[in-house]
This record gives sequence, C-alpha cells and structure tokens, in this order.
Amino acid sequence: MTLQAAACRRVAPGLALAAVVMLALLSGKFAATPGEVLTVLATKPFGLPSGLDAATETAIWQVRLPRVLAGLAVGAALAAAGATYQGLFRNPLVSPDILGVSAGANLGAALGVFLSLDVLVIQTLAFLGGLGAVSAVYAVGAAIRTRDPVLVLVLAGVAVGALLGAALSLIKILADPYNQLPAITYWLLGSLASVTRGDLAAVLPAILIGLAPLVLLRWRMNLMTLGEEEARALGVETRILRPLLIASATLMTAAAVSITGVIGWVGLIVPHVARMLVGPDFSRLLPASLMLGGGFLVGVDLVARQAAAIEVPLGVLTAAIGAPFFLWLLATARRGWS
Repeated sequence: MTLQAAACRRVAPGLALAAVVMLALLSGKFAATPGEVLTVLATKPFGLPSGLDAATETAIWQVRLPRVLAGLAVGAALAAAGATYQGLFRNPLVSPDILGVSAGANLGAALGVFLSLDVLVIQTLAFLGGLGAVSAVYAVGAAIRTRDPVLVLVLAGVAVGALLGAALSLIKILADPYNQLPAITYWLLGSLASVTRGDLAAVLPAILIGLAPLVLLRWRMNLMTLGEEEARALGVETRILRPLLIASATLMTAAAVSITGVIGWVGLIVPHVARMLVGPDFSRLLPASLMLGGGFLVGVDLVARQAAAIEVPLGVLTAAIGAPFFLWLLATARRGWS
C-alpha cells in the first residue's frame, strides 16, 4: 500500500462523516441550502438572528440538528464499544450485545412501559437494566475459575441474555395489546424520532465517561488483543484492565440505547470496516470507529426518514445492512483476523 493510499484511508472516515452530516441537515420537508445550514450553525448558538424564514430555521435548528447530534453520539458510542469488545474478545464477530447489555435494557424499558411510567423513568430503567445485566454476567464469570475467562464471559452472556429475553417475552404477553405492546415493540426496533436535546444532555456525560478510559488506555488495549497470557507477560494487569474496559464499553452502550431503543449491528459491522481502513492499532481504530459509527447511524436515519411515507425503524434498516455483511464476514473469517 502506498503512502498516499494509506493517508486517504485515514481521512476517509472524517470526510464521510462531514458529508453525511451536511446531507442530513439539508434533507427534509423544508429544503435548505448549505449556506442556510452554515448560517444557522454560526448564529443560533450565540443567540444571533439568522435572517432566514422561521420554517427553515426551525427545521434545521429545532428538528434536524438534535436528531443528527443524537445519531452521532449513539452511533459513535455503539461503534467504540464494539471495537473494544472485539479487541478484548479477539473476535470480529462480537458486538456490544454479547454480554447482555441490550437484553437488560430491553427488559428495563419494557418494564417501565408495562407499569405506565414516565419517559424519563423508562430511560433510566433501560440504562440500569443494561448495566445490571453486564454486572450479572461478570459476577458469574468471576465465580467460575477457568483458564479461559473470555469464553466463560461469552457463555454467561448468552445464558443471562436468554433469561432476560424470557422475562421480556412474559411482559409482552401480559402487556395491553392496544397501548403497551406497540410501545414496547417500537422500543425494540430503535428510533431517533423522539430524542430531544434534554435526552442527549442527560446521556452524553455517561458516554464521555465511558469513552475516557478507552482513549487513555488505547496503547494497553493493543496488548490486550494479544491474549491473556501474552498481555500479562508484557506487564498488563488484565484482571484490573479487562473489567475496566468492559465497564466503559457497557456504560456507553447502556447510555446510548436508553434514549433510542436497541439499534443492532452498528457495534458489529462499523468496527470491522474501520479496521479494514486503518488497521488494528487501537489508537487509530478508536477514532475511526467513532467517526464511522456516527456517520453510519446518521446516514441510516436519513434513509429511514426519506425512504417511505412513514418512518422506518432504524433496527429494520441496520439489520437489512448488517445481516448480509455478517454473512460475508462469516464466509471470510477463516482467512484470519488481527
């Protein structure tokens, strides 16, 4: 690979992100020009008049921008968590769902809907449910002494996820089929439609707190991908570092899905694409995953808004994109992965 090609691959995620964000701000019922978008972004944060008509200004500032920002934050969080999990488990077929965080969030949100609680309480229950599920998985893994703790965590995640899924099915059976069940189903499919600035402000600190250890420990993350024994031989205290990294990735995932519902496949396919672009070095993989993840989810949300007369749930579109990619990944996984 030439130096020019390598440089192009490294800047590609940033360019793609900028293009998708601009397109998302331009598209909608009220058409806007790039100049109008830039004018709103340059004036509204400072309380200055934009000089545009009220409909265009409201569409850009009040409707599209919060949705784009939410897509960037959630997509980046899920992709970064996916890259972390794939590195820790040394497997490109691992996603943030592997330790039961989505199953826990689903159960928490469904319980909130079933009890007819406030939206904020539902989001809090989803957040706590995701964290609780991973805590249970890790407690099971810590209780079982084995030479392969990673395998135990994966199997514990499958078991806890199945148990939480059974509880969710019970709630769906007991829920009111006219009001509660549609709300639960809508949550399970994921959407950015109802996310507000307040929601984003509530979860953004948790996402940043989860991201901070990944950034600060990015060099040690490279050693963790070598395996348990090799990492210890190089001086890495895996018994401390692994739980910390898993907790950070889980915190980001739980915070993201608490406001959007479960959006699958982002944490699986985006880190793999980023790895193909910039390589396995986590110091480059993490920022590439953040940019590609945010851009991917904003792009999918743009399609969801424009593809049909009614808005298509994000989970449907990400599955339509992710499933074929997953099959291709399975077919080529025998070639090896680093």
